[in-house]
Amino acid sequence: MLAKVVRSLHRTIRSEMTLPSAAKAERRIDRKGLADDPGIETAVELAVRWLCRAQDCSRSHDGGVARDYSLLNGWSTSYPETTGYIVPTMLAVAALRQDNTLRARAHAMLDWLVSIQFPEGGFQGSVIGAVPRVPVAFNTGQILLGLASGTRLWDSQYRVPMRRAADWLVAAQEPDGSWRKFQSPQTTPGAKVYDTHVAWGLLEAARLEPDTSYADAALANVRWAISHQLANGWFESCCLNVPEAPLTHTLGYALRGIVEAYAFTKDANLLHSARRTADGLLSALGPDGFLPGRVDAQWHWRVEWSCLTGSLQVAHCWLQLFQFTADPRYRDAAFAVNRYVRRTMRVEGSLDQRGGIKGSFPISGDYGRFEYLAWAAKFFIDANLLELAVRAQ
Repeated sequence: MLAKVVRSLHRTIRSEMTLPSAAKAERRIDRKGLADDPGIETAVELAVRWLCRAQDCSRSHDGGVARDYSLLNGWSTSYPETTGYIVPTMLAVAALRQDNTLRARAHAMLDWLVSIQFPEGGFQGSVIGAVPRVPVAFNTGQILLGLASGTRLWDSQYRVPMRRAADWLVAAQEPDGSWRKFQSPQTTPGAKVYDTHVAWGLLEAARLEPDTSYADAALANVRWAISHQLANGWFESCCLNVPEAPLTHTLGYALRGIVEAYAFTKDANLLHSARRTADGLLSALGPDGFLPGRVDAQWHWRVEWSCLTGSLQVAHCWLQLFQFTADPRYRDAAFAVNRYVRRTMRVEGSLDQRGGIKGSFPISGDYGRFEYLAWAAKFFIDANLLELAVRAQ
C-alpha cells in the first residue's frame, strides 16, 4: 500500500515538473484566491469576445467553435455538440445588441453543423476529427437546440435538418423514454438521467413543429429521469464516469431539462421535482458562492474544487425557478454563484485567456484541467444575462 502511494506521489511530482510556465503561473494565481468582481456587463462582454476568438482560433478552421483553449496544448479543434448550443447564446446576444456580426457567426456555426450531419439525422460525439465517428444521442440533442434557434430566425434553411435530427432522436428512443443506444464512447455504459437536456432540444423542436411526436418523446424521457430521482432530489445515473458522485455539470443538465419541461407544460409535478433537486443543491452551496464540483447522494462535497460550468448551469436554473416561484433563496444563491464565477475570470493579459471560463477553479481541478471551455463561456453568458433580466424586474 505504501509503495502504491509513493508511486502516485512520484507521478504527481513528475507531472508538476513538466507543466508549461503558463499553467504554473495560472495555478499560482488561483491559489491566491478570487479576484475582484468585474461586474456583469464587463464580464459578459469579455466572455462574448472570448467565444468569438474560440471560433476564429479553432484548429479545424471550419466555422465551428473550438472545444477549449488549453494551457498545455493550445486551441483545440471544433466541438459540434457545444457549438450547437452556443448558437442560441450567440443569437440572444446578437438580438440584444442588434449585432449582425454575431448573427453571422451563428449562421456560420449552423452551416458547418448541417454539413457534418449524418444522412439519418444524428450528429457525432466528441470533437471534429475524433474517432470513432459515430452518432450520439446527447450530442444530437444539443445541436438540435441550435438548429431550432436557427429555424426560428431563418426558417427554411434549417427546418429540414432540425426535423431530421429530432426524428432520429425519436426513432432511437427506448420504450421507457431513455436513450440507451447511441451513448457517447467517452462515458460509462448505460442510459443517463442528464439526457433530459436532449429532451429540452425536442421541446424546442416541438414548439416549431407542434404536429409531431417530439413533445411526447421529450416528456417520456423526463418522466423516466424522475424515476431515478431520490426523495432528496439527487439523481442516480447522472454522471459521465463517477455515478456515486456526479458533477454539478451533469446535475445541471438534468435539472435544466426538468425546468424546461415545466416551462413547456406547467405541470406542477415537474416543478416539484425540479425544486427538490434545486433545494438539494442549495444545501451544498458555500457562503461565498462556491459549489463543489462533485456531490454525493447526501449532497455532501466530494471534492474541494468547483466545476464552474456546473455552477453556472445551476445558477441559471435557480434564476428560472425564482421567476416561477418568487422564492428569494433561488435568486440570492444564483447571484452568489454568478459573482463567484465572475471573480475567477481573467480580465487582462493573454487574449486566449481573457474572458474565458476555466473548467475548474482552481484551474488544476479535475474537470477541464488547465482548460478554458467553450461551453463554460456559453453558460456564463446565459446565467449572467438572466441575472441582469431578474435584477431589472
